[in-house]
Amino acid sequence: MSSAEVGRLGSTALRILAVAAVYYAAARIGLLQQLVRDQVTPLWPPTGVALAALLMMGLRVWPGIALGAFLANVFLGPSLLSVLVITAGNTLAPVCAALMLRRAGFRNELDRLRDVLALVFLGALAGMSISSTIGTGVLVLSGALDAGDFWPTWSVWWAGDAMGILVVTPFLLVLRKARWPSGVGPGRWIEAVALALGTLFVTLLATRSRDSNLLFLVSPFLIWAAFRFRLAGAAPCALAVVTLAVLAAAGDRGPFVGDDVFATMVTLQAFNGTTALTALLLAAVITERDRTYEEIKQLCGRLAEVVARMEPRPESYRSPPEDHPPPR
Repeated sequence: MSSAEVGRLGSTALRILAVAAVYYAAARIGLLQQLVRDQVTPLWPPTGVALAALLMMGLRVWPGIALGAFLANVFLGPSLLSVLVITAGNTLAPVCAALMLRRAGFRNELDRLRDVLALVFLGALAGMSISSTIGTGVLVLSGALDAGDFWPTWSVWWAGDAMGILVVTPFLLVLRKARWPSGVGPGRWIEAVALALGTLFVTLLATRSRDSNLLFLVSPFLIWAAFRFRLAGAAPCALAVVTLAVLAAAGDRGPFVGDDVFATMVTLQAFNGTTALTALLLAAVITERDRTYEEIKQLCGRLAEVVARMEPRPESYRSPPEDHPPPR
C-alpha cells in the first residue's frame, strides 16, 4: 500500500471519528429536551449533523454516524438488540436522504428553490420516516411501549428528526462556507447585531408568554434575516428560534403550559415548521432573484459590447458622406 493510500485511509478514519464525536455530542444535547420515554425529542440535532456530514464528505463517513448513534442509544435502549436495530434506522435514514437528494441534483449552497423543496420533502419528510418507523416499531416490539402509543411516539420521533434536518443541516452547510467578510461597513455589522438581539428577545418573549399569538412576532425577524442576509442570516436565526421554542416546550413553559404531549407537539412543530420554511424558502427565492438579475445584467453588458462592435455603425446611415455630395 502506497503512502498516498495510507494517507487517504487515515484522513477518512479521522473524518469518521469526527462525525461520530459530533453526532454523539448533538445527541446528548437533544436528549435534554426529551418528551417521550427519555429517548424521543421534538428536535433531534444528530439527524441534521448526519445529513450535513454525508452531503459535505460523501457516503464514506456513514460508519461515523452508526458509531455515534450506537453510543447515544446504548444506555437508553431496552436491550442490546433493540439498540442495534435503532442504530441501523438512525444510520439508514440520513443515508437514504442523502442518496435521494443526490439523485435530485441537490446543491449544498441551498441557493435554489428546488434545493430547499428537495431538502424538505426528500430529506426531512420522506427520509426521516425510516428512522421513526424502525425506532418506534422496535420500542413496541420490545415491550418498552404499548401498542397504542405507536402513532403518538412515531409522530414525535418523525417530527423531531425532520426538524433536525430543516434547521441543523442548513446551519452546518452555511457554517462550512462561512468566511470573515471583508469590506463590510459598520452599518452592516450594527444591523446584524440588531437582528440577532431582536430575534432572541422576541423569541424569549413569545415562548415565555402563555399567549400563543405572540409566537407570530418572530416572523418579521425571519423575513428581515432572509432579505438582508440571505441563507447566512436566515439559517442561524431559524435554529435559534426553534431551539428556544423546544426548550420552552420541554420545560412546560409559555404557550405549552398544561398541554399533553400531543397538543404540545402540534403547537410546537407547527411553529417550528413555519419558522424553518419561512427562513429557507425566502432566502432561496431572494438568492435566485439576485442571481437572475446579475445574469441579465451581464447578458445586457455583453450584448451592448456586440452592438458597439458592429460595422458599419448606425450613424453612417443618418447622413451621406461629406466627400460625396448628393446628386442634384
